[in-house]
Amino acid sequence: MEDIGNTGNVSLKRSKKRKISLEELETLSREELINHILRLDIHNNQLKNIINKSVPKECAGTHLSVKKNRKFDFSKCSKRHVLLKLLYLGWEYQGYTTQEDTTNTIEYHLFSALERCCLVESRQTSNYGRCGRTDKGVSSFCQVVSLDIRSKLTQEQLAACGNAVEGELDYPKLLNRVLPTDIRVFSWCPVPPNLSARFDCKQRTYKYFFPRGNLNIEAMDTAVQYMVGCHDFRNLCKMDVANGVVKYERRIISAKVKIIVTDSFRNGADTTSAYDMCELTLVGQAYLWHQVRCIMGILLLIGQGKEKVEVMKQLLDIESHPRKPQYCLASHVPLNLFHCEFDCSDWVINKEALIGVICRLQQEWTMYTVKSTMIRSMLLECQGMLSDGGAIREQSSSLLHGIEAKVHQPLFQRPTCRSLENRVEHFVKKRRLEVTFSDEGSSQEHKGNSN
Repeated sequence: MEDIGNTGNVSLKRSKKRKISLEELETLSREELINHILRLDIHNNQLKNIINKSVPKECAGTHLSVKKNRKFDFSKCSKRHVLLKLLYLGWEYQGYTTQEDTTNTIEYHLFSALERCCLVESRQTSNYGRCGRTDKGVSSFCQVVSLDIRSKLTQEQLAACGNAVEGELDYPKLLNRVLPTDIRVFSWCPVPPNLSARFDCKQRTYKYFFPRGNLNIEAMDTAVQYMVGCHDFRNLCKMDVANGVVKYERRIISAKVKIIVTDSFRNGADTTSAYDMCELTLVGQAYLWHQVRCIMGILLLIGQGKEKVEVMKQLLDIESHPRKPQYCLASHVPLNLFHCEFDCSDWVINKEALIGVICRLQQEWTMYTVKSTMIRSMLLECQGMLSDGGAIREQSSSLLHGIEAKVHQPLFQRPTCRSLENRVEHFVKKRRLEVTFSDEGSSQEHKGNSN
């Protein structure tokens, strides 16, 4: 080895490059650690000298720092208000909405991509709105957001024709380059500056996918028809009184439970395969927290024959049943915000971006279907070892969260949650809700505090 310098009593020598593990570092003495740090410092200086020699003198020492610190000047750009339509597989995320204690949310990744592409300066200045606020693990085929976004067109061109799209930036292509592969933007639409993805959505469609198992699909479809129309859904949601939600009337436009995919392994004599795939479809104007999962939780009990069809109607009768009985939520994994409808038809769909989305979804489908088919083949072999293997139909049992009781207790014989009135009174006492009276003095309104 060759000496390359001395500092005091410390001799520095060049040796072969080798990573030192954490365990090795912990065994070094103080003097040996100092030697190691000095060697790294000298090596770092050598690398800097090599880089500086490779850069022209007029650029040396300034080129890299200027490029790194240069900030995009949004004042020189025009903006336009648009809707972006995106899909995501939410199974590995902590929900859609940005949270303080994690960056693993859809919204965080969306704005990270928007800022990285210099399409928005910040969320606070983007006039942002979202159509749906999906929870942890929930997916979406058609989440829609509204925001002010950088435009390639001049302000004069936008003023002359607010719906102009020719020559505009390809927003899906730009964003999909930097978004995670399970979050895709596939179309956008120019809209008026005051349009909100949240408040101007005409209707939202949720789909919940599930296996047939031992479920009575006809009974579930009959029960879900009680949902159609305007009802108070306080017994079929998680009440969010702490945030000022005290009105629980919502309108369901249509509801349907049906079989959508028949089991590819079924034989000719098997007309009711437990491996058929089904879906619940709900179309409504707006939804409450966990409303779809609560509805599905009750439907699973009805499909299993543990509750009668009429229990759904009884849960909507808040005069007879003002307190919600305790029951389990349906799993979040099969839930999908599938469509959001707006009064606009000028959606710009880039064929190249759409093909990219299709290819990505095909890749996801391939891997999940291969796994599913492999497990299905194993199940066939296991069932063949039992004379009554086909009678085991527990496919849907995993969709209800919580521990299943050995003996089913009817819903209206179970303990109940606190009533809406008790919850309101509790948060008023804590000064987290304000009570105001109308001009007549007879009706009350409640407003949640921002704390």
